[in-house]
Amino acid sequence: MGNPKAFLEIHRQEAGYRPIHDRIHDFGEVEQTLSTRERKLQASRCMDCGVPFCHWACPLGNKAPEWNDALYKGEWEKAYRLLNATNPFPEFTGRICPALCEKACVLNRFNHEPTTNREDECAITEGAFREGYIQPRTDIKRNGKKVAVIGAGPAGLAAANALNLNGYSVIVFEKNEAAGGLLRYGIPNFKLNKAVIDRRIRLMEQEGIEFRYNSEYSDYSDYSEYSALVIATGTPVARDLKVPGRELKGVHFALELLSQQNRVLAGMEFTGDERITAKGKDVLVIGGGDTGSDCIGTAHRQGCKSVTQIEIMPKPVEGPDDPQNPWPNWPRTLKTTSSHEEGCTRRWNINTLEFLGEDGRLTGVRVQEIDWKPNPDGGRPLMVEKGESEIIKAELCLLAMGFLKPEHPEYPERSAQRDASSSKASLKNVFVCGDAQNGASLVVRAIASGLQTAKRVNEYLNKQ
Repeated sequence: MGNPKAFLEIHRQEAGYRPIHDRIHDFGEVEQTLSTRERKLQASRCMDCGVPFCHWACPLGNKAPEWNDALYKGEWEKAYRLLNATNPFPEFTGRICPALCEKACVLNRFNHEPTTNREDECAITEGAFREGYIQPRTDIKRNGKKVAVIGAGPAGLAAANALNLNGYSVIVFEKNEAAGGLLRYGIPNFKLNKAVIDRRIRLMEQEGIEFRYNSEYSDYSDYSEYSALVIATGTPVARDLKVPGRELKGVHFALELLSQQNRVLAGMEFTGDERITAKGKDVLVIGGGDTGSDCIGTAHRQGCKSVTQIEIMPKPVEGPDDPQNPWPNWPRTLKTTSSHEEGCTRRWNINTLEFLGEDGRLTGVRVQEIDWKPNPDGGRPLMVEKGESEIIKAELCLLAMGFLKPEHPEYPERSAQRDASSSKASLKNVFVCGDAQNGASLVVRAIASGLQTAKRVNEYLNKQ
């Protein structure tokens, strides 16, 4: 601990965002960076606690006190080695992680000025790439076994990376035209530049991982040549809203907009009928989470007329503390993102009743303000109407209500058998990870699940 009084003398300083009038005209990353001197000062604020709750809160178990100390002392390569020991992709989490560690930081409890772990993480990693500390491993000894990974999202990439470093020949099958999963096709470029993903994929390829794109997952029997199969297909089915008018042109799932926009930025072309755009339109986003926020930012950059975001649940507590989830737990408080700052009408306790349209096109959405009352029988609160219904004008409506948890493929722990090509094929060598196993969650949790699954695969194959 280089400066034991830094947390008392130096206030938290975030890099902040580019000016709104500048950033809404492009899809460049909105977050700025601090100077090297400022970043080292922020790292010095880490208290090196006797009980590091940041370590407890992080799904990856990142050792923030250790790499913050190295960063403060100017030992950038050491900082990256410490960070990379628990996190294979800190350039991703350093940009898009909600930083569970910061909410659990003792300084957050002390004065609501936690250490800037997420930004420090990103700075360390970018410095490592810039200085050439990150180079492809050429000393990997192969063990002669092959593993197939189905899905190149964060969980699949983490599993593939770990297995490759353990000596397995890894082939990743991806249904899309490029790797990244939600990182590439769900998160907008203004939060994560796709060149960051490409850089990591090139490194993984140089280390021996093979990627096969436009490859749909079929049946276990198709992968009989592999010693193990890792399923990391994510949660591809979005939660729908089955109300009258759903078929109208102009009502889309959020990822239809987000993935298409990312593909457009990558150079893919779409016809006028295929193109989903908010240009010149009043936009309604249904769903109050991060995906809804991403839709807001995307709509602004496409040139929308207005954006309204509605959420069926009550408005969260306007923090910083959440009495229902006290420190060091994650506070469910009101979150205002960079996209919200760019302009948005936000409303809570709003239920969607009907999509309205003319000539097959959306013109508005009928909604109803509601209240939630305690259920006398216990369980989920009861929804009750409040006042009269109203119509929100909208030519584009985006459904951002989360994803359905997929039906689990058979787990390797089960001894069940499955018919395959008229023979019995054991499923003990099939492993599931990430959102395909746990349902939609954070990227950092998907990465952690991928690492845990790779460990299970390695343990299983070492016993064979």
